[in-house]
Amino acid sequence: MNGLYEQLCRELRGRVLRDEPMSRHTTWRVGGPTDLFIEPADGEDLAVALRLLTTARCPWLTIGAGSNLLVRDGGIRGAVLHPTRLRRLEIGNGGGVRVGAGLPLMTLIRATVARGLAGLEGLAGIPGTVGGGVVMNAGAGGQQLADVVESAILLGPQGPEVWSRERLDFAYRASAVSAGQVVGEATLRLRPEDPRRLAEAFSGRMAARAAAQRVGGPNAGSVFKNPPGVSAWRLIDEAGLRGAVEGGAQVAERHSNFIVNRHGACAGDILRLIDRIREEVRRQSGVALETEIRIVGEDR
Repeated sequence: MNGLYEQLCRELRGRVLRDEPMSRHTTWRVGGPTDLFIEPADGEDLAVALRLLTTARCPWLTIGAGSNLLVRDGGIRGAVLHPTRLRRLEIGNGGGVRVGAGLPLMTLIRATVARGLAGLEGLAGIPGTVGGGVVMNAGAGGQQLADVVESAILLGPQGPEVWSRERLDFAYRASAVSAGQVVGEATLRLRPEDPRRLAEAFSGRMAARAAAQRVGGPNAGSVFKNPPGVSAWRLIDEAGLRGAVEGGAQVAERHSNFIVNRHGACAGDILRLIDRIREEVRRQSGVALETEIRIVGEDR
């Protein structure tokens, strides 16, 4: 790993760190160290990083804002790519938008609402990036990115590819983007709307999210996907698990599909609470809950 680290430092213009604690890069504030942590300066830098990692046969994964991610306490062997500097934003007159994967979703939403372009205002308050949003087909408030994405540029060891909406094959909180690909940029198509109406919808959505999701500690948003026809939080509630505790992790009192890092939780605490929720909900309702969060890394 020493030789690869030195090569990355020589050839990249961005930042390369060793043994970087992932607790600094996840909204849960937990997670062990990754061998290499890479923040490319731009798309070209990202392509170089992918080439070097592939040549060295070094495993890697990509993260966005870390808001939908649980890194185990043993950390990550290999590299983490964090394309946070890919923040291009071009808004055309006809509702077309080109946006870099590292741009925060909230920055994009505020900009498009101000321009009177509808299609994203329901996602207000989601704390992720555009790239992560495309990969997981982020959705809220009756909207999802699949509704507005026309295409995406995906980067991989073989170079960039343009994928259409059809090829991205969006589903509920999922897409066809594989673990070996990085979203570099997305093209969206929004529709004109009265800016005042959009601003009201945006403000209302933000207020509603704050009321429901101000849960009092570091968290990763909704932990489980909603099964068909029912809310995950309701199943957890009915299983008597609102406020349940494992170590420093707790099912949020305000929203039982959230798990809060109450005080000094480790990833193991959160994982034990996830397993406990799954087991109890399955026992009481027969429903097998599926996690919405991505779980990566190794146990300590």
